[in-house]
Amino acid sequence: MTEILGILNVTPDSFSDGGLWLDRDAAVRHALGMVSRGADIIDVGGESTRPGAARVAISEEQRRVLPVVRELVGQGVTVSIDTMNAQTASAALDAGATIVNDVSGGLADPEMDDLAVHSGARFVVMHWRGHSDGMNDLARYDDVVADVVGAIEYRVAELIVKGADPAKLIVDPGLGFAKNGGHNWQLLGHLDRLAALGLPVLVGASRKRFIGDLLPGGAQLVERDLASAVVAALAAHEGVWGVRVHDVSITRAALDVTDAWARGSGARGRGDS
Repeated sequence: MTEILGILNVTPDSFSDGGLWLDRDAAVRHALGMVSRGADIIDVGGESTRPGAARVAISEEQRRVLPVVRELVGQGVTVSIDTMNAQTASAALDAGATIVNDVSGGLADPEMDDLAVHSGARFVVMHWRGHSDGMNDLARYDDVVADVVGAIEYRVAELIVKGADPAKLIVDPGLGFAKNGGHNWQLLGHLDRLAALGLPVLVGASRKRFIGDLLPGGAQLVERDLASAVVAALAAHEGVWGVRVHDVSITRAALDVTDAWARGSGARGRGDS
């Protein structure tokens, strides 16, 4: 069954919900609400990675995320930490997080590889070419599917050679990161190529611009949730390990339909005549 990662941005400037959950109590309430609606994991981030976003001081990032991580873990919630900083990742793991979701796949911080190897946590290896303030200029590929899958395969191999446990690694095509809309749809249409690496796949398409571009006038961000849930359901049908989403309720419903469809397909021909 595909895991749902509920997005919790404790930032003032994330593209979708910046500023909504800066207060710790509000953030925790929102996260617990997502869990009650079907989220399996809460992905907590304290630094925006929207196109053009500037970096945040590590001390500020930790001030934002660590109290929330501690509180959620204390209430029995499975938490992943969305960070490119090894210091923040380590502190969040000490606070009880069990997954490090690094959008740079460990490339932004030279200390992150050591953490991925020795922490015992699951580690997300996302395809990444550069920081948010310049990544749109890097959206150039000869063959986006081959290039992205090849880069992830190489990055995974680097981590394994350094001692990372393959069973702890998750891969992510990095939709929207140094990729235009066409690139994103090609990657989604060839998730089997990424899955062929033999590792769990995480997909994060929720509310992104390439989904809005399909809708009239680009749609307001929350109006992208239905289309985002369709993408999540199609990704689940392809067997991905997880989907990272803003609207948990509609995604849970979409994945329940996908699961029921799969069960029906498997039961075909076994019913009473």
